[in-house]
Amino acid sequence: MAQAPKQLFYGWWVVLVAAVSLLLGPIPISVFSFAVFLKPLSLEFHSSRGAVSLAFTLHATTTALTLPFAGRLIDRFGPRRMILVSSLLAGLVFLSANLCSGKIWQLYLFYAACGVASCGVAPVSYCDVISHWFDRRRGIALGFIMAGMGAGAVVMPSAVHSVITKFGWRAAFGCSGAVILLISLPLLWLLLKEKPEQMGLEPDGGGDGFARSSPPDSDSGMSFGEAARTPTLWLLLCAFILVSSSVSGCTAHIVAILADYGVSARTAAFATSIFGCGLLVGRAGSGYLMDRFFAPHFAAVIFGCAAAGMGLLRIADAQSVAFAAAFAVGLGLGAEIDIMAFLTSRYFGLRSFGAITGFLFAAFGLASGSGAYLMGAGFDRTGSYALPLTVFSIATLAGAALMMRLGPYRYRKSLPDHQQSELQVIEPESQVS
Repeated sequence: MAQAPKQLFYGWWVVLVAAVSLLLGPIPISVFSFAVFLKPLSLEFHSSRGAVSLAFTLHATTTALTLPFAGRLIDRFGPRRMILVSSLLAGLVFLSANLCSGKIWQLYLFYAACGVASCGVAPVSYCDVISHWFDRRRGIALGFIMAGMGAGAVVMPSAVHSVITKFGWRAAFGCSGAVILLISLPLLWLLLKEKPEQMGLEPDGGGDGFARSSPPDSDSGMSFGEAARTPTLWLLLCAFILVSSSVSGCTAHIVAILADYGVSARTAAFATSIFGCGLLVGRAGSGYLMDRFFAPHFAAVIFGCAAAGMGLLRIADAQSVAFAAAFAVGLGLGAEIDIMAFLTSRYFGLRSFGAITGFLFAAFGLASGSGAYLMGAGFDRTGSYALPLTVFSIATLAGAALMMRLGPYRYRKSLPDHQQSELQVIEPESQVS
């Protein structure tokens, strides 16, 4: 008698829903498409690039300030509730763009509200869900969901440019808000499940179909206070601050950087999509490679590529070089969030995953906003992007060097069921001091 085909593990449907939600969510619009909004907003509000970039900084700052609180709510009430509420709020805030007139403080208020509303649909929430559904394949699963956001970075800048050209920047935000409310929110409500145990399953789809009494990695790990007493947390924090500020500064200004080289607005917007391609490759590829190689060393290589991309932007004298630089910078940003979530689960476990990742992502967000502002301020002061690009390239290399200082994982992935069913825990003294 023929054996029935094995059913697809539901965790992969969770991955698909999360990826689609990140693709259609607020971040590809408010963050990755900001470079496309920069010049239209400067004209609309009669302000300098530095002044308009401050809106991006406020967005990143408000997101960062609310993320630690959101992370604790995720640990307490679960990520699904946070994702649903934040999706609703983000859609409504985007629709409110039509209320902005020509006063710069209204733009600042709008972007700050976007930051608050987006905290629950930041990658922290989705990474928490995926880290419970997957253990041995956690890296590639995280890579796939972040590839959804990477796809947004590829598609949305060009789409936003088209809408802005025909209907204006307010319509671009309004269309995005409608998509969140009419497509993303219903999908999440119907299909997103927090843990495999809720469906009688085990992480990675292993076992006999029944939830085990103590699933690996479900409650194992450090509290936030315990993690804060380890040097590993602070090494990660410093590395992500250096790299995030540098890469995000380039992200927010890449269209303006290329336009200053004489590239047309349409081609510059296309370069942003090339950047998104690098982000997509970084996110999809990083997950696969982190499951097979030591993630900190892989991170150092990726961050080195991003630093090289910034150096190329500094000396770019042809479109092909500029496009290669955009791809390299996108590669660094693409892998960064995946690396953050993966390393949090391996060094600190899942007990306080939301709080710890929220803290790291808050610093990531603050640095991201600061980088955008510093890049704009550097341009306003010198009339060129040369100096900030040089400084940021050096800072990214410093972040890569810090990654090389990390020691072995404390919480290793579990072995297949026929070999070992429990999480392997390394004693604290084996970590780097």
